[in-house]
Amino acid sequence: MSDDFNMSMRKFLKQVGVTSQQAIEDAMRGADTAGKTYKVRAVLTIEELDLHHEVTGEIKGQE
Repeated sequence: MSDDFNMSMRKFLKQVGVTSQQAIEDAMRGADTAGKTYKVRAVLTIEELDLHHEVTGEIKGQE
């Protein structure tokens, strides 16, 4: 793959990671999350390429 492709993909993935972490932290801030585990699902789509990719996991609240 080309350098331009790699750079644009890394830039996008960095933006996804940073903004997603901020959104999760904002949602959990001030909430009673102690001892709770939250199911998480992230969905990535590229409609023009018929791509649908899901990642699931869990995030544990702060003690």
